[in-house]
Amino acid sequence: MGDWVQVGNHYGEVHSTDWAKLTLLEVNVDDYQYTGKTLYLPNSQLITSVIKNLNFLKRYAMHHFTIVRDDSVNPFEFIDELYTRASLYCSDFKEVAIRYNQLIENRLEVNITGPEPHIQVATSEVGDTQIFFTIFCPTEIALEIEQKLTADFMTLWFKQKMVSSTLSN
Repeated sequence: MGDWVQVGNHYGEVHSTDWAKLTLLEVNVDDYQYTGKTLYLPNSQLITSVIKNLNFLKRYAMHHFTIVRDDSVNPFEFIDELYTRASLYCSDFKEVAIRYNQLIENRLEVNITGPEPHIQVATSEVGDTQIFFTIFCPTEIALEIEQKLTADFMTLWFKQKMVSSTLSN
């Protein structure tokens, strides 16, 4: 009871269980919020489905998001500034994140990215620039940090675009 789990394609907090079913309070794993829906999964599904314990998502999340832009700007011109800002947004909880990251790794016996922010630049199949962000942060502020980094990225991207267009004219 109280664990966050994934059963097949369903995510939720275990509310109760009985001889016939598992009752989950559905959680949207994209924004870590309760959807308001209750899921009733027959116990037979627990035998045939993979069950993942997502308890660590209750406090901290490995939050991933992507920004896609055209190829008119080289993001490597300002990637260091993005790292600086991501680290700043994560500085208030850095010590707790380090301990929590180690706890998760020890308990699950896996290595996970973090707690330092990670930013990766790639291109899409049509040549657009993709910036992948991975932030290990408290679940309740993951979307807030995403919005701050998106705003920072857009500001830096448009500033670089103006510099590039001025130099080419």
